[in-house]
Amino acid sequence: MQDEVVALVIFLCLVAAPLATIAIWPRLPARHRDDETNNVLRLAANLFGVMTSLVLGLMINSAKNTFESVDHNVHAYATELILLDRTLRQYGPQADSVREPLSAYVERVTSQWSRAQDNPVVANRLSEHLLAEIGTRLNALPTTDAAQDFLLQDARQRLRQVLEQRWVLIEQSEGAIPRPLIAMLVAWLGLIFASFGFRAPRNAITVSTFVVSAALIAGAVYLILDMDVPFSGPIQISPAPLQRALAELQQ
Repeated sequence: MQDEVVALVIFLCLVAAPLATIAIWPRLPARHRDDETNNVLRLAANLFGVMTSLVLGLMINSAKNTFESVDHNVHAYATELILLDRTLRQYGPQADSVREPLSAYVERVTSQWSRAQDNPVVANRLSEHLLAEIGTRLNALPTTDAAQDFLLQDARQRLRQVLEQRWVLIEQSEGAIPRPLIAMLVAWLGLIFASFGFRAPRNAITVSTFVVSAALIAGAVYLILDMDVPFSGPIQISPAPLQRALAELQQ
């Protein structure tokens, strides 16, 4: 919801800026409405336009890197869950008591994905309990030979990697684009749009152009911010890796 508010504020600011200058311009003294003043405003707008393009490029690159990194880690997370289950299967029927909460945990994470969670990997108390139960039951497994002892050690290492990967996903879910940078970008865009309204004709075409342009820019910024938080909004990480992992665990 926060990204929607930011996009709405950007839209309102970008619409208000040129309309304000259109309304103010006729009331300005003649010396403030001459060609020299207009040329200076255009030069300043060009400067802010270049800076805005650079900042938008950096934001897109940052959001893209965050999205790709989280997507890669979700695949790695699902892979570790599958490998942990395979190791427990090799251990024998005694490990079924461990596979039970493991399958329940993956099923819970997968089901949370479709409920508009900010981060479905972030566990509530039940999910935390399931993870703790997996570790408790794993430590309680008996070993009768060297092969089972090796598999048990491998399973413990896999579980440790699952827990580490889970916390990596939790830390990556908050986004990396700083809010002050967004505020500065909005200020620059506002100044650019304000310069567009200087000496602009008062007609429906001009106003419609300002409104449509503001809406498109606000929508673009919204999508960038949404991609920076990969577990919510219209651009989300696919749950397919964990769904495949769940299918493997339930076989």
